[in-house]
Amino acid sequence: MDILDFRWDIIWNYRDFFIRGIWVTIVLTVSGYIGGMILGILVGLGQTSKRKLINWPCKLYVDLFRGTPLLVQILIIDLAFFPAIFGQSFGFMVSGITALVLNCGAYNAEIIRAGIQSIDKGQMEAARSLGLNHNQAMRKIILPQAFRRMIPPLGNEFIALLKDSSLVTVIAANDILYAAKIVAGAYQRFWEPYLMAAVLYLILTYVVTKVVAYIEKRTSNHFNPRKKRERQVIVNDQSGKPA
Repeated sequence: MDILDFRWDIIWNYRDFFIRGIWVTIVLTVSGYIGGMILGILVGLGQTSKRKLINWPCKLYVDLFRGTPLLVQILIIDLAFFPAIFGQSFGFMVSGITALVLNCGAYNAEIIRAGIQSIDKGQMEAARSLGLNHNQAMRKIILPQAFRRMIPPLGNEFIALLKDSSLVTVIAANDILYAAKIVAGAYQRFWEPYLMAAVLYLILTYVVTKVVAYIEKRTSNHFNPRKKRERQVIVNDQSGKPA
């Protein structure tokens, strides 16, 4: 096929497939990330626990899902795990989201663990000396500082999950890549549908990158004492109050 013989009408004729694919991709990614974030927080905190009964299972889970391919995890969950436990598969959406949650949770857990452990241990000791218990110190002192450091890698994980969601097409998920495969099969043309899929993923990734950068900037300003004082001085100047 001549690369210059690009047929836009193919994309237009199957626009509904691509629109549905965008929606399915967003649902898979957002659902997988929210679930993975909740799971990651629990497991990440569990990894920092000094109790081996909590610590070891959390580390085992992280090693298991970080050490095996996501594609294999999707196939096992859809074709083996659900049929073995429940006697049936629940379709690409349930299987796909479950696999993405478990995979994303493992990576987020490592990000959260690393973020917490990056904070100087002296801050926990100082908080405890002021009468705060461990949970209060984590909530009021450690986590707010760690959260700012976690934002860039957590944002990168969301972007990675967005692209990895295309693997769910192996169990017939109606996502962007599945739409491209349908069009390619119907016309036996590959430039148009797969290039369109690449462009759609690129647009979604670009939007997420900008959102993450905005959140990172806002949180950086919020947690920066110097900038907070500068904002307060500006507010006082505008209101006529002394700084």
